[in-house]
Amino acid sequence: MRSSPERSLAAYTAPVAAVLAVALTLLLPDNTRLWDALNRAMPGPPDSRVVVVGIDAASLRDYGRIGAWPRDLYAQALSTLNDAGVSAIGVNVLLSDPAVGDTRLQQTFSQPNVVLATAPDEPPGAAQPGWTSPTGVSALNIGADGVVRAFQTAYAPADDPAALTPSFARQLAVAAGRSVPLDVTPRILRYRRTDPDRLPVLSFRDVVNGNVRYGDLQGRVVVLGLTADGMGGPVVRDTTGQVVSPVQLQARAVSSLLDIPFTRLHWGVLAALGALAAVTAVLARGLWGFGLAMLMLGLAAPLWLQNILLPGVTLSLCAIVGTVMVMLERAWNLRNLTTRDPLTGFGNRVAFTRAVEQRWQSRAERPLGLVLVDLSGFRKVNDAYGHAAGDDLLRDLSERIGQYRRRGDLLFRWGPDEFAVLLDNAGPQELAGITQRIQESLDTLTFRDVPLRASVGAARTGPEIRSPTELVEAASRSRYRVKYQRLQRT
Repeated sequence: MRSSPERSLAAYTAPVAAVLAVALTLLLPDNTRLWDALNRAMPGPPDSRVVVVGIDAASLRDYGRIGAWPRDLYAQALSTLNDAGVSAIGVNVLLSDPAVGDTRLQQTFSQPNVVLATAPDEPPGAAQPGWTSPTGVSALNIGADGVVRAFQTAYAPADDPAALTPSFARQLAVAAGRSVPLDVTPRILRYRRTDPDRLPVLSFRDVVNGNVRYGDLQGRVVVLGLTADGMGGPVVRDTTGQVVSPVQLQARAVSSLLDIPFTRLHWGVLAALGALAAVTAVLARGLWGFGLAMLMLGLAAPLWLQNILLPGVTLSLCAIVGTVMVMLERAWNLRNLTTRDPLTGFGNRVAFTRAVEQRWQSRAERPLGLVLVDLSGFRKVNDAYGHAAGDDLLRDLSERIGQYRRRGDLLFRWGPDEFAVLLDNAGPQELAGITQRIQESLDTLTFRDVPLRASVGAARTGPEIRSPTELVEAASRSRYRVKYQRLQRT
């Protein structure tokens, strides 16, 4: 059974929508704005495992500028922390410049649970000769807007991309007992709520003087670094837009590594989901694609809570691509509504007139042939069995006629029970052969107990045919002669 032109286009629009969706998922695998919004709306709980010891303004007033104070202060602070039973200590202060008394820090900075920060442009290794504590590059993935959204467990030097340098946060997580692979893939930096029962930052001065509760530090991972404002460092913000010290962001990075990491969908899975969303929108028709787009966007929130990064914006765009294909399909159908018969898919009488006018000028080189088909008994089928039965009869008739269509020939529904075939470059014998075969095929056409009879007539352009109207009249006379002869024989 022949389907309507509108439905048949889905066989073309669905694959096109799937291909566009796959390309979209490959081009837009990340949804930074969406993940920023989810990070703000659904932050992680306070992490009591990580404690920040900040070199605040009070510490600078007591000890002076960092580069000028005695580095023995670090030994005192680390001694207090180790006495409190901390798990690991990260010193996020660059100590690569030699200073007086550095030799006395060899024992302090040669402990396996102490991690020292190095500058991004420094080669990996000990911060000072004789210091054997692990080191990590102190770097943050700062966006063009100054917002830190991600971090890495390793960074590749510009002069040697194959050599990976561990990050400071990764080394500190490893010192705390967590196995973390080296990877340059950016990871989401999880925003966390503050704990109202705990100070967000312990003062470095208090730690040096031992004015801390050991219970707040036992078993914790400590990140020590500068928190005082106005020290000339880069101004960085988190996803909420608040200015945050780099040491606090490093602490969040460590917390993210100690937690279950976010899982990114494999590109193949993402491409399959995008294609499924687009094809479903095409098959659902109408505006259901917009509802599907909202569903894809809404799924990002519960999956975020399961530590799965779903690019909901990209998948919603894939669903909208499917809806756009449906709209284009509707526009195509509306454009062809005035020239296409929706039942058979043939052109209508308007399309026939346009086709004849377009081909008429070249009739001398490529003669036109016209075959007209008239079906007697069609109205009786409608009256006896209804219009649905009549539609089935017309589809059967159109399929029989379409079997003899050649390349370049055009088919039309001439009237309620009349059809036309416009033949391209038709010779006299070829026209007669096609006419006879169509007639023989329609002679076997039946519908239950209603008698049917088809009459087929044909004409061809020549010197005596001077206009399209004369071609139609000649084919009509031929059809009437066939119909009259059949009546005479009956």
